[in-house]
Amino acid sequence: MNKIQCEILGLSSSPATGGAYAILLKEIDSSRRLPIIIGAFEAQAIALEIEGINPPRPLTHDLLKQIIATLGGSVREVIIDELRENTFFAKIILEISALTYEIDSRPSDAIALAVRTKAPIFVVENVMEAAAFLPNAEQGKETENELSGQEGNFKSNSKEAQIASLQIKLREAIETEEYEKAAKIRDDIQKLTNQN
Repeated sequence: MNKIQCEILGLSSSPATGGAYAILLKEIDSSRRLPIIIGAFEAQAIALEIEGINPPRPLTHDLLKQIIATLGGSVREVIIDELRENTFFAKIILEISALTYEIDSRPSDAIALAVRTKAPIFVVENVMEAAAFLPNAEQGKETENELSGQEGNFKSNSKEAQIASLQIKLREAIETEEYEKAAKIRDDIQKLTNQN
């Protein structure tokens, strides 16, 4: 199996997808990009970890990380290994007591766990060939610097990344019952959404 290492380039939301998000993976040694539609919960879990925001209570993926560590295991890597009927499939490769286990997973959950455990993310070549794209020259320049070189920090100037960041802040404002702040953030999200 020929697998290609990728990194997270960004997260975006689209009103056209009914509240779903897209995570954009970029091939490390090339400019090919692979967009994967994921749910809001998983997008939020990935964004919180990338931004270094600790929720007041552990999320499901934090719990999985703790269980694996408690059992003496580690996440060796995650692999997006199949595309069937426009649905991506993934595997989480665990190592426990010198034994390797492949666990079937949704790509969103595998990536959310990978960002928490600093595990590499791979995509098999045939999936990249089927679903990846090469950006045009202008898009390439705009998104070239979207990820900083600092591990765990997520930087992006794209509208989609700004919207995702604002949605996290909106949730935090609602959780802390800062409703005036939440209303302002909601308005900012709406302005950015209408510009897209």
